[in-house]
Amino acid sequence: MPTKSLSVPKVSRRTAVIAVITAAVLVAAALIGGEAYARHRIASCISSQFEKEMGSQINVGFGAKPLLVTMVDGKVSRMDVDSEGAEFGPAVDMQVHAQFHDIQMPEGSNSGSTIGSSNADVSWSNEGMTQTLKGLVSEVRSDPDSGKLTMAVLGGLGRLQITPQIVDGKVQLEVGQAQFLGIGVPEDLAEGVVNLLTESMQVYPLGLEPTALKVTDNGVEIDLKGGQAELPPPPEGSTSC
Repeated sequence: MPTKSLSVPKVSRRTAVIAVITAAVLVAAALIGGEAYARHRIASCISSQFEKEMGSQINVGFGAKPLLVTMVDGKVSRMDVDSEGAEFGPAVDMQVHAQFHDIQMPEGSNSGSTIGSSNADVSWSNEGMTQTLKGLVSEVRSDPDSGKLTMAVLGGLGRLQITPQIVDGKVQLEVGQAQFLGIGVPEDLAEGVVNLLTESMQVYPLGLEPTALKVTDNGVEIDLKGGQAELPPPPEGSTSC
């Protein structure tokens, strides 16, 4: 008797194409989901370290390198940081945009990340300076032509002029005119203003140092640069890296 061979069902080209497309979509969805998870986890981990050091809430962004790869090698090529809170240290309304390069993430939750290099742009408005110096001055005006900050003191009856400049990698404040009804402004008042401004404009985190300063119509702009630096470990109970 002749034997009948079992017929193998043929797969149409359309079915094969659909199967390939479906598989590709599933792989892409998995990669997108994994990348989203990696970005959330790494952002949470590093943000807690940066916020602890910078003294302000921040928003973070990353460079082009997929962070799924970072989950494996522990390296972030670039991270953008923007201050989010109303205060940056003692300074009210100081806006900071920074870039950190070659970040090496910790291997364990008890370690802090390391930074290869960094740069930042800082802008501080006249209104922000006025709020920071509340109780000492009632108004701050900036003059880009002279490079001076003029502050109204003692209810607006006195004037205190300060010239900010960079000397040996630090912001220094030179006090010029300081008069109240034709006589000198009290020394403790001028000293209080200078000390608070110095703390706000001279002390920066993560080894960042001022390299350029410009007085504008709206306030002060400062450029910062930094080299290698270490971040503190994430706070206890925060997302581990």
